[in-house]
Amino acid sequence: MHNPDYPSLFDRWKTCVVIPTYNNAGTLQQVIESVWAYTRHIIVINDGSTDDTTAILSDWADRIAVHHLPKNSGKGIALRKGFELAIARGYERAITIDSDGQHRASDLPRFLESLEKYPDALMVGARNMGQDNVPGASSFGHKFSNFWYQVMTGRQLPDTQSGYRLYPLKPLQGMRLFTTKYELEMETLVRLSWLDIPVLPIPIDVYYPPQGERITHFRKIPDFSRIFALNTLLVVIAIFYERPLAFLREFKKKSARDFIKTYVFDSNETNREITYAVMLGLFIGVSPFWGYQIMLVIFFCVLLKLNKVIALVAAHISIPPMIPFILYGSYKIGQLVLHGSFVADSVAFSKSMAFSDIKHHFFQYLVGSLALGIALAALAGLIMYPLLWLLRPQKQIANPDNSEAI
Repeated sequence: MHNPDYPSLFDRWKTCVVIPTYNNAGTLQQVIESVWAYTRHIIVINDGSTDDTTAILSDWADRIAVHHLPKNSGKGIALRKGFELAIARGYERAITIDSDGQHRASDLPRFLESLEKYPDALMVGARNMGQDNVPGASSFGHKFSNFWYQVMTGRQLPDTQSGYRLYPLKPLQGMRLFTTKYELEMETLVRLSWLDIPVLPIPIDVYYPPQGERITHFRKIPDFSRIFALNTLLVVIAIFYERPLAFLREFKKKSARDFIKTYVFDSNETNREITYAVMLGLFIGVSPFWGYQIMLVIFFCVLLKLNKVIALVAAHISIPPMIPFILYGSYKIGQLVLHGSFVADSVAFSKSMAFSDIKHHFFQYLVGSLALGIALAALAGLIMYPLLWLLRPQKQIANPDNSEAI
């Protein structure tokens, strides 16, 4: 039976193994030796260890790349330094493996073999968290992390906390990472997902030593607090920026016909719900809340249980070519509302019109934009609902007991 030449695969895919370590002298030697059986491309980051780690690494100094941080700075800093050194040495991918002996080097081939089909993917080792010796805290953190990853990215992953990963280094090269400890692994996972990098789970084995032999540097209260703070920040960014942006990228790939078929004719929503979503999007699209329109659309869609996709598309009435018309129209309608007529003034329409052109009449613009938004929403409702009633007669009611009306 043919035995794959794994060192050649590491060469072919320009891949190295990064091992961050802190006070794991009892297992470090064995971990390096097990990885050495598969590749010579090894980078070890000593994160300020105070045990025998330095002595162990001195024996490997002429065979692998070793970098010593002057003091313990956290796993995130060690990983960032490892990525930096890997990029500087010309590697395109880095597999990270913990030095505490939980990860098995025998799983390295699983990552390499998957590169043939997924060369650009971020690969995350998926542990069997159902085995008997998994610590209770690890099992809880696993479920907690998986849930928030799905909220933040819309993707599902069986193990978001695993440190056994293959990272594509090119997208990390220009990324400014801001976490420094365990939470960096979640940050990179979420932010690479936001860049639409494929994320692939790789089944791996894991070894949890008996309770008395376990060595962990995870501090429950401070480290969990940082992870919670990071999740909170990323969820806010996801809801109000990244998820809408991802939708817009996907929308641009679709033709108008595909969009109408998917979100109108094939939708399970009623004609009333679709009409309300269009009306909401148009109103907010011309409202004076520039810069916050996407946030407001999503908030009200969640609150009113309306289709976010349709509302966001309608809100894009305020694309750059339409902005001068919206500004000037709002300004003139404001005149009509406040003064009862279109009084003469010095503001003339221009295709390059901006807020600076109406800054001295801001209240007039403010009133006019709200009035214009209401008028456009009402007009859309009067047109959309009868049109949908004709084109989607089977979707007029949500259930047989409820009639539908605007």
